[in-house]
Amino acid sequence: MFRTRVHNLLVSADGYAAGDYVTLEKPIGDAGALFRNFDGRVIHGVHGTRDPVTADRAFFSMWGQGVGAEIMGRRKYGPQSGEWPDDGWQGWWGDEPPFLTPVFILTHHPRESMEFANGTSFHFVDAPAAEALRLAREAAGGLDVRIGGGPSTVNEFLEADLVDFLHIVIVPVVLGSGVRLWDRLAGLENRFTVESVSTSSGLTHQLWNRNRTV
Repeated sequence: MFRTRVHNLLVSADGYAAGDYVTLEKPIGDAGALFRNFDGRVIHGVHGTRDPVTADRAFFSMWGQGVGAEIMGRRKYGPQSGEWPDDGWQGWWGDEPPFLTPVFILTHHPRESMEFANGTSFHFVDAPAAEALRLAREAAGGLDVRIGGGPSTVNEFLEADLVDFLHIVIVPVVLGSGVRLWDRLAGLENRFTVESVSTSSGLTHQLWNRNRTV
């Protein structure tokens, strides 16, 4: 069954999932402390490293399983705003983006698509959440669609009731400011069954599965 999924979304103890401002030097603003225990090498599976297969790494490796397309907000793609500059920017990831699928980037300034040798393609769309999900689902070839962030984009899809699964990682840091995940979502927990697993690293993995009876 097709699902819309969120994975590896790191959230501080006070509810922030990114900094207020994104720059070339700080891709998530002043929220770098969220990533102190995140091992990005395992997003394509724990077979890619000889390190121990810990609970954290196992959870992080679910990111790409069964996913056929991604949707992300513009701030996850880059620090630019307004009309696109002619600077050759291809995203934070250079010539080898890790997605390996079509990626739909939400922006008020559509532009030509980009394709990469590893199967990743970037498509820039000016569309509300439901329309973007329709486009991504068509491109996913029967697989799931991942809502890749940032937190404002995830919040938009949650508010529109378009998310079936969330993997939220609560990080034991207090940021005090930034972009919050949970605004305008009072009662969200009533739509989901929530399971929490804490690990020795101090992280708490929350698995939110949509309650199909709601």
